[in-house]
This record gives sequence, C-alpha cells and structure tokens, in this order.
Amino acid sequence: MTKLGEGEFVYEVADWGELPDGWKMGDVAAIGVDHNDQVYVFHRGEHPMLVFDRNGRFLRAWGEDTFQAPHGIDIGRDGMIYCTDASDHTVRKFTPEGKLLLTLGTPGESSPFMSGRPFNRCTHTALSPRGDIYVSDGYMNARIHKYTPDGKLEKSWGECGSSAGQFYLPHNLCSDEEGWVYVADRENHRIQVFDGDGKYETSYHGMHRPCALCRSAGESPLFYVGELGPNHPFTLSYPNLGPRISILNSEGDVLARLGDNGAGTELHQFIAPHGIATDSHGDIYLGEVSYGAWEMVLPGREKPERVRVLRKLTKV
Repeated sequence: MTKLGEGEFVYEVADWGELPDGWKMGDVAAIGVDHNDQVYVFHRGEHPMLVFDRNGRFLRAWGEDTFQAPHGIDIGRDGMIYCTDASDHTVRKFTPEGKLLLTLGTPGESSPFMSGRPFNRCTHTALSPRGDIYVSDGYMNARIHKYTPDGKLEKSWGECGSSAGQFYLPHNLCSDEEGWVYVADRENHRIQVFDGDGKYETSYHGMHRPCALCRSAGESPLFYVGELGPNHPFTLSYPNLGPRISILNSEGDVLARLGDNGAGTELHQFIAPHGIATDSHGDIYLGEVSYGAWEMVLPGREKPERVRVLRKLTKV
C-alpha cells in the first residue's frame, strides 16, 4: 500500500477485488457504484460484469456471451445498470442481477462514419434526474444523443471539430442534479458542459486527454477525471501530463492531482485510466485498460502475464 495526494486529498492506494480461483480480470473499461456501495466492474474478460462489496469481496458475475467490447457503465437511481458496448454499437439496460430490460441501437450494426446518427462505436452513458439517457458517440462519431427513459431518441447534438459544442472523441459523460451534462471531450483536452437540451454552457480545461469521468453527489460535488498520458513516441517522457487522476470542483478548478509520476507499473503509477467511480465514503475506484495500451504507453518493455487494471484509493 502507498499514499498519493496532499492536503485534504490524500489516499491510500491498494490493489483491490478478490476473484474466484482461476478467474482473470481483463482490461477494466468502466466502474459503477450503486447506492449500497456495491461496485460493478465492467471488464474485457470471460465474466464481463463483476460485482463486489466495498471491501472487495466478490458477490456475483454476469454478462457472459453478451458483450463484444465493454466500454461504459452508468447506474440509475433505481439501481438499473446501463452498459455501453463500443464494438457492438449498443447500450443495454439491465437489472442489478443481469436481466436485460432495454437495448438502444442495433446489435452489430453501426451508423455511417461521422453521420451523426446513433451509433458508431458509442462510448458511455449518463442519466438525468428524470431518467433521460445520454449517450456519447464516440470513436467514429462526434455526437451526444438524448433518449427518453423508455428508449426513444429525442435529440442529438455535436459535430467533429474543436470549437465550442464540437467534439474530438466524446469519450465519457456524466449528469448532475440540475440535469446538466458534462462531456469528456478527450482529444480536445477538455470537459464541455451543456444543459439538458444540448445548449453549450462552458468548458473546463487544464487536463490532458480526459478519458474517465465521474461526479460525486452532495452539496459540494467534485469531479474525478482519469487522464491519459502522452501517446506519441516522442512525447512519452514528457512530464506533468499524466497518466493521472485529477480532482476538480464544480467550477472546473483543479484541486488535486494523483499519480502524476509518468506511466509505469508501480502502485503509485498508472498506465491507461479508463473507468472511475467514487462511493459514499469518498473512496475512488480506478479501472485501466493496461493490457491493450501497453505497447503504446510502455513500448519496448516486456509485458508481464498479469498487469494492474483495478485499484482502490481510500480517502485518508
């Protein structure tokens, strides 16, 4: 165990999550925490959805033979689980036990590249207070789609570009109690803020490739951002760019950085943050796609049989 952070943002970092004997955890694409602090780990492995209690004790698994490329997860106020599959071009709604309730998109069929129509490698979902479903779309689109709670497409906004309201890989998003939508516009190095109907409000800057995103509840909410580090051979050693976790206030000011030590395999270092969530205690759960990103982030280094893809940062 080691510590990261300073001041009021100090965390003990540890590997976390006890799997049944013989199971292996693949790249962790997304993490969600429900109102009972049960932790849903959506990973790219044989048992895609792993559920733990907050102490890391394994509870159940589901989703076998269902997903192609787990990518995003969100949990509604009613406890329902929304799973985004980037390669299947779908968003699926499940009960906490894994019963399928709703599918958005046509499994296995993508919309044309940059057409603006859902979906082409969609990435994540967020839910408004009244249950509207927002979908970031994604790798081969530059769009946010808004669905009614029963799955009817209500509107879409965005296009490819770097101006306000445009996107260069909308990779993650979340919503707040007012229904505002916060989009991790990853390759534009910013988080864009919209009202619930897609009207641009502002942007948060000071981040490098924001990839994972979540927002805490309460009167003084915080944003937790998992940032990817440099991804070009000539920039991999550049300092102060991550990979890391940044903590922002509701105005977008950076309050703390965790793990800005360059990419690596030590407990205090990260490789490719991709999913992030917090619980009612203020602890952080971080998932990484370390297997898939290894060659890009740590070129020339031999990849071990197992790499770190999940850890917990416990608030001190």
